[in-house]
Amino acid sequence: MEIIKKPVLTEKASLLTEERNRYAFKVDPKANKIQIKQAVEAMFGVTVVAVNTIVVAGKAKNRYTKAGFVSGKTAKYKKAIITIKDGETIDFYSTI
Repeated sequence: MEIIKKPVLTEKASLLTEERNRYAFKVDPKANKIQIKQAVEAMFGVTVVAVNTIVVAGKAKNRYTKAGFVSGKTAKYKKAIITIKDGETIDFYSTI
């Protein structure tokens, strides 16, 4: 099971990183905080202080197309906010 799917790179997540040394990741919905902590420490080699998780609900989306009115829904996902030890950083772009 792949626990960490991908990092969340938004303005709000960047602000958390700069101000509070926190990083956001999309994670597997079945993963718990202990598994997420172990995966981040193994993948990036940092010390995790805290893990907060959020289940983001899917939104209803509507649009008008040539074929008519189309309605759908975005997928729900689980997000983890990781707080790491002061002085340590995670570089997402080093492994590209």
